[in-house]
Amino acid sequence: LVRTNTLVKGAIVQIDATPFRQWYENRYAKVLGKKKRQAGEEDQSDATKPRSKHLLAKIAARQSAVEPALDSQFGSNRVYAIVTSRPGQSGRCDGYILEGKELDFYLRKLRSKK
Repeated sequence: LVRTNTLVKGAIVQIDATPFRQWYENRYAKVLGKKKRQAGEEDQSDATKPRSKHLLAKIAARQSAVEPALDSQFGSNRVYAIVTSRPGQSGRCDGYILEGKELDFYLRKLRSKK
């Protein structure tokens, strides 16, 4: 509901990306939302961080890729999410981050409204 600014089930909201970025960087040991660097440059904080062989094996097994649209949202420190619960009186709200075709669809809708 646009006029009353009410959170309802199915609403598209923009949320802070910091907690999600921290979780992703901790789990996958990759930086999100940063510009690509030259081949010779590396992040010094990651290179000097000591890691056990067990941790390196776990990180290698978790290799994943983030799509460019979602990566650009992490660069602006805002991500789009959809509300899946009915917040009601308590105000507690559950949902998930939009990605893939669903994100493309809503980005097109938002651009056409502006």
